[in-house]
Amino acid sequence: MEEQQENPSEFAQRFAGEDWSEASVELLESMHTADIAAVLSKVSPEECLRIFGLLSRKRWVELFAYLSIPRQTEILELLSVKDGRYILTHLFPDDRTALLEQLPAEKLANFLKLLSPDDVKQVLKQLGYPEESVGRLMNTHFVAVKAHWTIKHALEYIRVHSLQGETINTIFVIDRERRLKDAIELKHFLLGHLNDRVETIMPGNVISIEADQDREEAARVIKHYDIEVLPVIDHQGVLLGIMTVDDIMDVVEQEATEDFHKMGSVGVVDLSLRDATPALLYRKRVGWLVLLTFVNIFSGAGIAHFEATIEAVIVLVFFLPLIVASSGNAGAQSATLMVRALATGDIQRRDWLRMWGKELLVSLGLGVTMALAIVMIGVWRGGVDVGMVVALSMFLVVIVGSMVGMLLPFALSRFNFDPAAASAPLITSIADVTGILIYFSIATAFLL
Repeated sequence: MEEQQENPSEFAQRFAGEDWSEASVELLESMHTADIAAVLSKVSPEECLRIFGLLSRKRWVELFAYLSIPRQTEILELLSVKDGRYILTHLFPDDRTALLEQLPAEKLANFLKLLSPDDVKQVLKQLGYPEESVGRLMNTHFVAVKAHWTIKHALEYIRVHSLQGETINTIFVIDRERRLKDAIELKHFLLGHLNDRVETIMPGNVISIEADQDREEAARVIKHYDIEVLPVIDHQGVLLGIMTVDDIMDVVEQEATEDFHKMGSVGVVDLSLRDATPALLYRKRVGWLVLLTFVNIFSGAGIAHFEATIEAVIVLVFFLPLIVASSGNAGAQSATLMVRALATGDIQRRDWLRMWGKELLVSLGLGVTMALAIVMIGVWRGGVDVGMVVALSMFLVVIVGSMVGMLLPFALSRFNFDPAAASAPLITSIADVTGILIYFSIATAFLL
């Protein structure tokens, strides 16, 4: 029977208990790097350092790349200068930049001292690109061959320099000025005639992206064209680096997390929730809560304004939560659909009018359905007049809430704000105020 492998949590407890048996060391060496990283996330930085010491040095860099940024920083501060230089020097440039761009100036300066002048120059060049840009995420280690080479010469070059690149499944073709000419799958080199020039097997129509473009655009391009690696170029077409599918998966996860945080009216938390301090979580949440409190003051003001109507027809209070919640819920539904569609590129800003027409039709149907669902309850609780007021109010607030939820993301996008800032709580608060005004205005007109 196959021996059951110990999971990372149990293994972490073993090391935390300082059980450094020979069997534990053998198990550690046999574990997948991702599982070892899971162990390191559950023990202290000092214990991480001891586990690093048990592993062969060739696994250090790969393991280090799996760790979270805070844990990477802790380990680098504990390592000797020699070992820290070894890890930073051998990290792929994209992983190294991802670490260094998160550091405060003092720590960044200290870690840059561990690198060679050429590596420092490369790091500073990548950090010079805009935040969230492709340039910061690209890997500058890749294999490229010249279009005028023979296939034999190219294969020899690929064989010698294969460890230089993150991937060699796709080989890039450049001209004498290092401008990108094409991208060729490795199998075409293997199947081609050795004396033919590389340019004879170029498929053409290479897909690329410029370094200063947003990384979300890179994710969209890779998904649209179903490619494994995306070359990154400058404005002159010079090949600067590459982005691979695993880089894009990290981007998609990060961007989706940011959108979820914003849709919940939480500032973006770059750390994992486990590593975030209570003070950080407080700072990320308090601003929106205070803002929404002031927005909701308008709801109270609206109710106060119609105090006479409420006193005359007290049964209206019974339906107030239903009306207000339905308006907010309809707005939150619409906003969620629009924000996600804008984020994935499914719709563009220019599509707002077409989407407005579609959402209007949908909201009309929803409004009629919600009005029919509540009208008999209104008649039962307050008579025919109250039933008509409640039904008409429900019909209108669902439409208005849907329109607010649909239009606000487009408006924010138009002024270069993140559409995800049109969060569900914000939409709900705006719809609440609008719903109260609509409800009591109709009630005042019909019942007084």
